[in-house]
Amino acid sequence: MNKQLEAYLRICNQAYVEGNPLIPDEVYDRLVENTQLENEVGSKVNEQRYTHPYQMYSLQKVFIGETKEPDWTGKHAHIMTTKLDGAAVSLTYIDGKLHQALTRGDGKQGLDITNKMSFLVPNDISIEGLVQITGEIVAPKSIPNARNYASGALNLKDVEEFKSRDLTFVSYGIQPCLSDSWVEDMKVLSDKGFESITLSDYSLFPNDGKVVRVDSNSKFESLGYTSHHPRGAFAIKTRQAGVVTELLDVDWQVGKSGAVSPVAILSPCIIGDAIVSRATLHNIGYIEALDLKIGCDVEVIRSGEIIPRVVRRV
Repeated sequence: MNKQLEAYLRICNQAYVEGNPLIPDEVYDRLVENTQLENEVGSKVNEQRYTHPYQMYSLQKVFIGETKEPDWTGKHAHIMTTKLDGAAVSLTYIDGKLHQALTRGDGKQGLDITNKMSFLVPNDISIEGLVQITGEIVAPKSIPNARNYASGALNLKDVEEFKSRDLTFVSYGIQPCLSDSWVEDMKVLSDKGFESITLSDYSLFPNDGKVVRVDSNSKFESLGYTSHHPRGAFAIKTRQAGVVTELLDVDWQVGKSGAVSPVAILSPCIIGDAIVSRATLHNIGYIEALDLKIGCDVEVIRSGEIIPRVVRRV
């Protein structure tokens, strides 16, 4: 795999010298980082992080009835698709060959899962140069804890066990773009053997809202990015109702920075597809403001559908 990348980088170098760069400078720099990571002495394979050629951003969340939508929605043609609830993955192809698959990680670097993803996605596609295809690994919502089932599969050491799981990769992006229409790009990926987010509502899989995106790729890029998300797309979500349970105790934890924070010990309850028995309480001021007492009933939500949080005393 490294030899293929090094050969491609040599071609990029020559093209750059000739004044016809094949890829942006920042993408080139990230690919060079990957060759360095692979050659690190003493690092363990399962701890290596590899750099995505193009950063994988998260989406700004707009909660219905609570948050205003970005003001571009009336100015640019946009598309609404299902927001699948699984595990995000990037696929890098070089001259049509699957070069590397990575978990999302922190959006900049992820773990190598090429040996697993090669069984789920096309290994050869008719696209020249380097492209990064992004998408979601999902499992049918009929499977208990479908999201954890899908994301956990990416950490399996046994490839045969991974192959036995009911998983699907649904693409939702390609960089650099193939045309000025994102919808057209998704159709091209479908024609090349990928499931594409614009061509189905994928109702068999778990979802957590909708995604709104500018269709024009040039307008999408002109809107730019924050450090966390693109300005040309956002997620529409509905605030989930909380679950009422009993506050059994409060555990005080010391974080890496030395800060002490309280954690609620709860009578176990089910929120979404997770069993919750602990939730953040932020600080002593938060406890006092909610007038929380051991033994009282509290309402708990999963903030961002991930972090359990006490929101009120019932």
